[in-house]
Amino acid sequence: MSAYQWHTASSEQTMHIAASLGKLLNPQAVLLLEGDLGAGKTTFTKGLAKGLDVKRVVNSPTFTIIKEYKGRLPLYHMDVYRLHESGEDLGFDDYFYGDGVTVVEWAHLIQEFLPEAYLKVSLFHQGNDERHIVFEPVGERYTRLCEELLSNESISN
Repeated sequence: MSAYQWHTASSEQTMHIAASLGKLLNPQAVLLLEGDLGAGKTTFTKGLAKGLDVKRVVNSPTFTIIKEYKGRLPLYHMDVYRLHESGEDLGFDDYFYGDGVTVVEWAHLIQEFLPEAYLKVSLFHQGNDERHIVFEPVGERYTRLCEELLSNESISN
């Protein structure tokens, strides 16, 4: 498995990478967001929503677990941190294999429910607004997606 990496100097750059990714996504795309607390998982999701033409304001679903947004494709934004001790399946397959794009924050906490293929996106603090972003594709579909994103000259490092 190859990793694809970016360094961003602002939340705007992080959102730009995510928006570029959002424009490339197809139904049943599953993205797992991991990384440092406060590193920009929700900021990344906001950029992704922009790339999916979502018009509503995107915010963290911490207390509701799952938020749904309408755009070019539906966006299902999950924050499963509060499920870490319950092991509860909230019908994840309906989202993972549905018509939209699923973003799961803290996905390692529901590892047993995840599909076989996905794109893991990890965000790490590198200073004030700087972030190190690592894409780890699992499955050929996501490797091709990363290659296509990397070939986009407007986001290349």
